[in-house]
Amino acid sequence: MKPHVHVPYDLLDKYLPVLKKEKWNLEIYFGSRRFDDLRKKDILNLKKKLDYGPQITIHAPFMDLSPGAVDSKIRQITFERYSEILDFADILKPKIVVFHSGYDKWKYDSRVDIWLEESLKTWIPLNKKAAAIGVKMAIENIVEDEPSNLKLLMEKVNSRYFGICFDTGHFNIFSKLFLSEWLEMIKPYIIELHLHDNIKDKDLHLAIGEGNFDFKTLFREMQGKNCVYTLEAHTVENVKKSMEKLKVYLR
Repeated sequence: MKPHVHVPYDLLDKYLPVLKKEKWNLEIYFGSRRFDDLRKKDILNLKKKLDYGPQITIHAPFMDLSPGAVDSKIRQITFERYSEILDFADILKPKIVVFHSGYDKWKYDSRVDIWLEESLKTWIPLNKKAAAIGVKMAIENIVEDEPSNLKLLMEKVNSRYFGICFDTGHFNIFSKLFLSEWLEMIKPYIIELHLHDNIKDKDLHLAIGEGNFDFKTLFREMQGKNCVYTLEAHTVENVKKSMEKLKVYLR
């Protein structure tokens, strides 16, 4: 198992030498700030640059986007952004494209039903597009303090091209439930793990083991589960630390 390393698109040229030297697999994050500047030729050029043959996943933009928006115009803009990301995926052929869930109990007044109804208008047609190009979509937990909304979404979409990206750092900050309770509910749907650490106060993206997330339990419970492991440490040094820690946990 070779993990993926999360790198923003804008920083790929900076880190390309070390990526090639280490032969690291990639999760490429396409942020919102320069998204409108990107053209098909840019993505084709990116594919040429990655000539060392890494496995690829993609992280979709998320700032200001809302896949479960009640306002239809906001939801339509979100759909268009996500559809453009799947066009990129058709060129780069990633294993998975990761999207944020967009659910916030404070914004929706804990009305999961409203979020779910509107979300399905986004995810079902996008999932059909993803399935047609052979790419899986993974919905990431962000501010969820428990995972029932994600489980409901998985059940409603009900596609082998649609799963969950479980983010350890976000869980550690926001969850009100034990890790075992989360995994009991969503483990069948997990197709990717975002691996980083913190001490439950800020989304620090520390190396594995430098905070207090329970990685021992996670890897024990996930043993034998086929999914992508993505390291979301924000420095080369912490990526390497995470790689070494990962070897220990996966012995």
